[in-house]
Amino acid sequence: MSLSDFVSAADSIVILTGAGISKESGLQTFRDPDGIWAKHRIEDVATPQAFARNPEVVLGFYNVRRAQMEGSNIQPNAAHAALGRLEGFWPSGVLLVTQNIDNLHARGGSRNLIHMHGELAKTRCNDCGHLFEGIGDVETDMVCLFCGVTGALRPHVVWFGEMPLDMDAIGSALGRCGLFVSIGTSGNVYPAAGFVQEARNNGAYAVELNLEESLGANIFQEGRYGPATEVVPEFVDELRIIAES
Repeated sequence: MSLSDFVSAADSIVILTGAGISKESGLQTFRDPDGIWAKHRIEDVATPQAFARNPEVVLGFYNVRRAQMEGSNIQPNAAHAALGRLEGFWPSGVLLVTQNIDNLHARGGSRNLIHMHGELAKTRCNDCGHLFEGIGDVETDMVCLFCGVTGALRPHVVWFGEMPLDMDAIGSALGRCGLFVSIGTSGNVYPAAGFVQEARNNGAYAVELNLEESLGANIFQEGRYGPATEVVPEFVDELRIIAES
């Protein structure tokens, strides 16, 4: 059986991506043995309590991450570009939900995009909630130009203990999609790890594209494994054939 036996051009698509899709662009993942959480304690740099206790350390951590993301060597890869093309030709709509805080999906051409864990390129005022773009390094003595509070600027990222963004919109899309695709995720971070079951409960066909099987691989009807830069473009090419048939 082929993908066309389960999916038609009348089906909307929800795609969930994780750190695995950006690893081939040169960005460190968080959960690999040599990844970011192997070098930094979550409690020190990625919680509201850490920011309240030692804002200099937290801001410095994300300033480094931002500088890495903006390096000239970090570019969207073939997987990002393929998903950008998919959005352009799929007739029934594609929603891309990413757990990544980098900007590679947007640079790869995706526009209908939800950053459920926030965006490193943006800065938010912890006091008034105003969002800023393009500030660069954030320091503790900076003043919010919207409300005038000093020391309240923070990365626009979702820390541990905070609610992911746009969950209502994601839930609505999962409730009506005909195809759910998970790319480059470990399958052990909730609520994202539960999206596949939610989509399947509503009748969607679920496919995992990953370097290796995730913790939730048995929930998917189909799995394809290998580097994202290979398996994602191949999968998108199959969807193009369905869209044009």
